[in-house]
Amino acid sequence: MTVIAILALAFAALGALLAAVNLGAMRTPAFRAAGEGTRVSVLIPARDEEANIAACVESALASEGVAVEVVVMDDGSTDRTAEIVAALAARDDRVRLERAPPLPAGWTGKVHACQRLADAASGTHLLFVDADVRLAPRAAASLVAHQQEKGLGLVSAVPRQVMKTWGELLTVPMINFLMLGYLPVPMMRTRPDRGLGAACGQTMLFPREAYDAIGGHESIRHLLHDGIQLARRLRDHGRMTDVVLGAELAACRMYDGFRPAWAGFIKNAHEGMASWGQLPVWTALLGFGHVLPPLLVLLALLGIGPLAPALGALVLSLGMRAAITRATRESWWTVPLHPATVSVGLAIQWASLLKLGRGRAGGWKGRVYPAQ
Repeated sequence: MTVIAILALAFAALGALLAAVNLGAMRTPAFRAAGEGTRVSVLIPARDEEANIAACVESALASEGVAVEVVVMDDGSTDRTAEIVAALAARDDRVRLERAPPLPAGWTGKVHACQRLADAASGTHLLFVDADVRLAPRAAASLVAHQQEKGLGLVSAVPRQVMKTWGELLTVPMINFLMLGYLPVPMMRTRPDRGLGAACGQTMLFPREAYDAIGGHESIRHLLHDGIQLARRLRDHGRMTDVVLGAELAACRMYDGFRPAWAGFIKNAHEGMASWGQLPVWTALLGFGHVLPPLLVLLALLGIGPLAPALGALVLSLGMRAAITRATRESWWTVPLHPATVSVGLAIQWASLLKLGRGRAGGWKGRVYPAQ
């Protein structure tokens, strides 16, 4: 038990150190009005989004400091999504409703919708947002300013994640935890390695020329996780990418419970850490550093194993989660639930990895695709 407790302390300390470095490096981009001739196309793929689409479009229309157009791609919705967007377009000529053609063979649904959106856009910059994202008024201009200042091919922000159920609290916090805790941000900003490419698909801004240079979403037409894959494509072509703090730029409620959250995260996990080469390493890293510490403390209090390293690991793990929670403005329930959340996150990854062998890799809004 002593060896296990010391390993837990070491892994928890590693995570806490990485998080401290990352939180010190990451900032919300400063607001600056865009120069003349800059125009942002806010691009929204939508499939059965009648509950979300109006608020998403209206938040984009409220953008300050840069000219915008808002293009919504209705992709075979069976609800009132298209009707709602058409009514908004009738009131504001900056809004356009497009209808996606049938899904071609070899494409995944959301990736296809995003490519058709890019084809329809007229802006100098392409800002892809999900229909459940609510942009802050200064978000578009701030992202453009950061992109232009750094000469980036892509800048992405993780919105503030709104969570209202226990199921969401047990799944969604892993996004910011992994991004801020384990993505080596200083290296990402100084080294061109493709493995350092990362982005959050909820909010991604590209200069048009960089997007076109890599072939856009068509270049990843058979894949699901466009955030990771497009960032890596850009780095393969010599363009740097960046992730910034997004809690002040946008908000998003991804899911409304555990079941949809599980299904949503499992669909593209195999394009992240859910591989036989990576997942055992991540399981050891996260399991020792964040799942075992409370169990080791309990055992130590029962007289089984040393208390000091177990308690140290728990303090570091929860302290890391608290610092990330504060920076991202997430619910403070993420802190006491952290060990359970990491356990669920690892379970999702393993379920995704095992699911590949049974012929399904996931889908988008009711579309299911064969495993690649």
